[in-house]
Amino acid sequence: MILRVVVLVVFLVVASAAPAAAHNVTAGADLRIAQTIAGTELTVVIKGTSRVPGPLRIGVVAFQPVGDLPISLEVRSVEDGRTVTGVARAAPEPQYTPLQVARTGPHELRLRAGNEVAVLPFRVLVDRGSAGDFVIYGGLFVAGLLMVGGLLTGALSRRGPAMALAAGATAAVTVAVMVVVAEPILPPPSPDGAAPTAQTPAAGRPFAQARVATVPERPSAGQEFTLRVDLVDGSTGRPVDDLVLHHEALVHVVVTSQDGRFFRHLHPLRTAPGRLEVRLRAERGGRYLAHAELEREDSGGQLLAGDFRVEGADGEGSPDAGDFATGRWDVGAEPPAGVVPRVQPAAPVAGRPATIELDPSGAVRPWLGMAGHLLVRSQNGAFLGHVHEMGAPGNRRLRFTFTFPEPGRYFAWVQYALRDRIVTVPFTIEVS
Repeated sequence: MILRVVVLVVFLVVASAAPAAAHNVTAGADLRIAQTIAGTELTVVIKGTSRVPGPLRIGVVAFQPVGDLPISLEVRSVEDGRTVTGVARAAPEPQYTPLQVARTGPHELRLRAGNEVAVLPFRVLVDRGSAGDFVIYGGLFVAGLLMVGGLLTGALSRRGPAMALAAGATAAVTVAVMVVVAEPILPPPSPDGAAPTAQTPAAGRPFAQARVATVPERPSAGQEFTLRVDLVDGSTGRPVDDLVLHHEALVHVVVTSQDGRFFRHLHPLRTAPGRLEVRLRAERGGRYLAHAELEREDSGGQLLAGDFRVEGADGEGSPDAGDFATGRWDVGAEPPAGVVPRVQPAAPVAGRPATIELDPSGAVRPWLGMAGHLLVRSQNGAFLGHVHEMGAPGNRRLRFTFTFPEPGRYFAWVQYALRDRIVTVPFTIEVS
C-alpha cells in the first residue's frame, strides 16, 4: 500500500510539471532589447522582477553620445489596460526607473525618444514554486506530525496504532526523498505570466517574408527618410508579430550601398504588428541593399533581403584597399586611425576557414551580447555573413573565424563597442 502511494505521488508531480518555457522567456532574467532611435544606438534593459504587485525597473544603455535625451516610458498591461509612466535617461551605465506593475502576463513598453516611438511587447514573469517543493515540505511536515503522534501513542502502550503512525511517517519521508531525487530531472514549471504552450508543428512556423520600402517612396541623397520592413507570414500573408530576441534585438538590419561604401547596422523600431521602421540618411544616390536577420518563435533564424533606391548622383566604382586611408567609406563614424584588420592567410581560399584579427582602439564592452561582430558581404550583394568574436570583454585583441563561400571580392566590417561609441572598421578581402 505504501509503495502504491509513493508511485502515485511521484506520477502526479511528473504529470503536473509544465514544459519548459521558450528560450527568451525566463522568470527573473533581464530582458535586453537594442533600438536605433533618435539617431543613436540604445539598449533597453527590463530587469526581472520577483513579485507582483511590485516594481519593474527599466534602464536605457547608451552606446553612442546622446546628450540630454529624455526617454519617456509607458508600460501597459495588455490584459486590463492599466498603464504606468516614467522617464529614463540614457547613459553608458543605466540608471533604472521603477514602474509599479500590478500583474503578470503580456505587457507593452512604449518608448519615446525625440519624435520617434517604439512599442515593445514583453511579459512580466514571476517564478512560481514547483509542485515538487510542495510535496517535499508537505511530506516532511506530515512525517513530523505522525512521528510525534507515534511516540505519544507508544507511550500510552498502544502498540498497533503506534506502528501504523510510524509506517505513515516512513511513507511520507520516502515520498519526500524520492521527489528530491527526481525533481532535478523534471522540466521546470512555466513561470506565472508565461504564454500558453504553442501548438506548433514539429517543422516550426513558416518563414517570414519581407517587403522593404521607404517613406518617401523616392528619397533623395542627403534627405532623411524612413526605411520600413513589413514582415508577413509565408503561409497566411498575415503580419508576423511573434519575433523572439535574437542577439538582444528583435531584428538586425544591415544596410549597404551596392558599391559597398555605405554601411549601417541598425535595430529598427516596432511601430505596429509586423512593421519595423528606422530613420536613415544616405549622402549618395544609387541602389541600396537591406538584409534583415530575425527569428520567429518556435522556429529558426532566417535572413531576408530587399533593396531600394536613393535619388541622386550614383557613386562610381567600388572601394578598394586604399579607400580606408582616403576616407571614401561611409560607416556612420570615422574609423579609428591605425586599427587595421589582419587576415590569415593573406590570400584566403574559398571553402577554407580564414582568421581576421585586429587590436581595438580601447577597452571593449559587450554590445548585442558579444565582444565584437564581423559582417561580410559579397560584391554583388547576393551573400551576407555575420559571425561573432566570442572572447571575454576587455580583450586587447578581437579574433574572428570565417569561411568565404566563393572566390571574389568581399566587403567586410568589424564592429565593437567602447564606453562612449560603436566603432566600425571597414576593409575589403580578395578570395581566391
